[in-house]
Amino acid sequence: MAERTKRKTMFGTVLSNKMDKTVVVGIDRRIFHKEYKKYLSIQNKLKAHDEKNECQLGDKVMIQEDRPISRDKSWRVSKIIEKATTHDKDEE
Repeated sequence: MAERTKRKTMFGTVLSNKMDKTVVVGIDRRIFHKEYKKYLSIQNKLKAHDEKNECQLGDKVMIQEDRPISRDKSWRVSKIIEKATTHDKDEE
């Protein structure tokens, strides 16, 4: 029996949680452009499966590659690293 390959993991921030059991995670990367000799900031947006609807806007999460769950979704939230702090207007 062949061994299962190691699945990719990425770290990002939750940008949207409006869908049921799905979050949009923004992955920020910096790449060096050879011709312009400058660093560019690139953000990829990936949809990830959130089974218990635990993620909130601004949470730092670790997502893991998974089987295709739907047309756009092939990642799963494996861990919430840091919860976002919320500021209520009543406290100010």
